[in-house]
Amino acid sequence: MKVLVVGASRGTGAAAVAELVRDGHEVTAFARTASAQSEDVRTVTGDVFDPDALGKAMIDQEAVVVILGISDNPFGVRLFRRARTPLDVRSEGTRRVVDAMWDHGIRRLVVQTTYGLGDTFGQLSLPLKLFFRLVLAPQLADSEAQETVVRGSDLDWTIIRPVSLTDGSSGGDETPAHVDVDDRIEDLRVTRRQVGRVHADALRHDDWFGATVSVSG
Repeated sequence: MKVLVVGASRGTGAAAVAELVRDGHEVTAFARTASAQSEDVRTVTGDVFDPDALGKAMIDQEAVVVILGISDNPFGVRLFRRARTPLDVRSEGTRRVVDAMWDHGIRRLVVQTTYGLGDTFGQLSLPLKLFFRLVLAPQLADSEAQETVVRGSDLDWTIIRPVSLTDGSSGGDETPAHVDVDDRIEDLRVTRRQVGRVHADALRHDDWFGATVSVSG
């Protein structure tokens, strides 16, 4: 399958690219600072807010994976309300991806948000609840808006909600993540590689159309 990964430059985005390649997909990595990850990956440098760049990246694709976020220090973002990335990058960026998918006749969409949205907030530990409320509130509001965009897209969508992300170790990364479509989790941490694996697995799961998948360690 030809798969476009939007937000592929680092972290979970790069991990998803690697896992998709491992499964034999033809992967295009799209990011503002896209860099060659392997000879098996086509890299496209572009901004999700640039309709021309995004549209060109969509050509001939069969599925799109969206992993957008702000890499700036969250305390700085909260205090100064600014970042190198627009604060609505998740919701507005995803909205533009959805529009481009409709323009190019692409239906399969996988989008990463975060565990702790909606009813899952109650499953977080007290420190995480405080961190979410006091530090991440604006970004979480954008993630909520992002999920609204996805659910209203009328595409074959899946939302991936990981718990707290870690870089992990090479040994631990080989253990499959716990996935659940009923908001249940096993742990409050999961590695980026484990989540990248779930993104790749989502393309095999037609039963995940319209599902919100919780991912934990």
